[in-house]
Amino acid sequence: MRGTQNFQGAMFSYISLEERVPARHPLRKLRALVDALLASMSAEFEAVYARRGRPSVPPEMLLKALLLQILFSIRSERLLVEAIDYNLLYRWFVGLNLEDKVWDHSTFSANRQRLFNEDLARVFFERVKYTADWAKLIGDEHFSVDGTLIEAWASQKSFKRKDASGSDDGAPPQGRNPEVDFKGETRRNDTHASTTDADARLFKKAAGDKSRLCHMGHILMDNRHGLVVDVEITHASGTAERQAALKMLQRQKRKAGRLTVGADKGYDCRAFVQGCRKLGITPHVAAKAKHSAIDGRTQRHEGYKVSLRVRKRIEEAFGWIKTVGGLAKTKLIGHAKLAGQALMCFAAYNLVRMGSLGGWWDAHHA
Repeated sequence: MRGTQNFQGAMFSYISLEERVPARHPLRKLRALVDALLASMSAEFEAVYARRGRPSVPPEMLLKALLLQILFSIRSERLLVEAIDYNLLYRWFVGLNLEDKVWDHSTFSANRQRLFNEDLARVFFERVKYTADWAKLIGDEHFSVDGTLIEAWASQKSFKRKDASGSDDGAPPQGRNPEVDFKGETRRNDTHASTTDADARLFKKAAGDKSRLCHMGHILMDNRHGLVVDVEITHASGTAERQAALKMLQRQKRKAGRLTVGADKGYDCRAFVQGCRKLGITPHVAAKAKHSAIDGRTQRHEGYKVSLRVRKRIEEAFGWIKTVGGLAKTKLIGHAKLAGQALMCFAAYNLVRMGSLGGWWDAHHA
């Protein structure tokens, strides 16, 4: 028998959000873990908020909303707030009841410098890492390092001469989006800068590729399960990858034994190899065909071959943050904001990866 539509808006609801979310939904375990991590950051939140005044939107809700934006690839904060308003799953995750009003999207911009900065984002990232370390998902011996380009939120037309107030020819711009001819013009980072994002640099990573205004992101990955253990944002340059790698390796608190770090051929230079050895780290860098800084004894070692094979897993993290996390092109201006966004993206990546590693959460919370 065919059913008929008989929709009538109910005045009262007797079903809670908790009942609407399936018991086996993956966000249940994630929310429990995130709530515990944010509860441990209470002192950090207290330090950035005034003791008097009108109560703000709880920072825990804003950070959980930001995680939703990353996990579900929501392209803007305006759409994020709209989705939280009508999506029962999102309301439940951030901690809103059915009758609660959602905050305005401008709340994210107002709290960008205070709440979504690099310092607090790194605290959250470190909390996630400590949880993975406690669950024995992170080793302390073998790592991999690599860098990637993150396209800046700036057009090529904003890349102008530093000694000119307007356009390159001194003429005032015609209209909102004037025609600009770059043919035959030499544009370099030492003579030009973007008027939209001063931290962006004109750079290309491979020969034959087009130059773009971009930033450079670097990560250090643990080889045991492919979790990211450190993140760094720098200007895009030919030496930035190696300098950032040494900086991240120096931040690692080493235990007994010798560490190894795998990397591609871009790191095969004398400065990086010697820098690793000064830190007590064995560089397992893919050797160039000629003039390699990696000696033959290192290349003959079985661990060298394993590191070169496992290091390719680092591309999974870069692919995830660019396709799912929305970091192929940042919508934020400057390194300070981008660093906070990148740390939150890689923290979300670690949380997702931890959730797929053999049910460790059930084993520790049975």
